Amino acid sequence: MAQNSRKKPNILVTGTPGVGKTTTSSLLTDATQLRHINIGELVKQKNLHDGWDDQFDCHVNLNFVCDELEDIMEGGNIVDYHGCDVFLERWFDRVVVLQTSNPVLYDRLSNRLSW
Repeated sequence: MAQNSRKKPNILVTGTPGVGKTTTSSLLTDATQLRHINIGELVKQKNLHDGWDDQFDCHVNLNFVCDELEDIMEGGNIVDYHGCDVFLERWFDRVVVLQTSNPVLYDRLSNRLSW
């Protein structure tokens, strides 16, 4: 990992939906006083996409996210998102990949669905 001049780190918390990214990021934020950036919420709030893909149930083209984040990634951020390929590698000092067992994940995602 290359050295940087940041006074505070940027941390990416990633993993599949339902593993606890937002919960973990919130706990880290409380413990460190770093800023929590939930990318899913940011995309919705600022309309940082080109539309919705019904087949995959997700937003299309998140390239606008990098433009939005460029000025605030100087340090002190905990970024919460299910992937890492959207971001510039140089932004992060640490990447945390969360996992959980399939039964736990199934229960969590099932509880999120409204039938």
